[in-house]
Amino acid sequence: MKVGAGGWALMLSMAMCRGAALSPVKAQAQEKQQHVVMPDELNKQTAQPAQTRQANEDAIRHLLSSDAGQKALKSANVDYQRVDKAIGQLSDEELAKLADRSRQADSDFAAGFISAKALAYIILATVVIVVIAVLV
Repeated sequence: MKVGAGGWALMLSMAMCRGAALSPVKAQAQEKQQHVVMPDELNKQTAQPAQTRQANEDAIRHLLSSDAGQKALKSANVDYQRVDKAIGQLSDEELAKLADRSRQADSDFAAGFISAKALAYIILATVVIVVIAVLV
């Protein structure tokens, strides 16, 4: 059986049409597979902001509840419970900034870079910032 040039052209065009028809379907299927988010990953992503906020609150509370923090609050006649409540009312941005400062002050004090008196001033400044941020 001989196939002429017209037959080859017909078979070639049919193969190309078939490939072209399947190509978008394959591309869409691959694209859908690439954009699928697994439930575990989605849960992690939605929990991340809450975990970050909690870690930031904990950093500030750790500094304020330390011995130096309690002494500083007592010397300024400030109730820890009121400040603790105000910490929860800070915006995420304010909280992150204060948490960074609190972590740095705690680290500097532990390393001996700042004195207890300097730490007390930092703690009082943190309290003032918390109160002002909540009142404004």
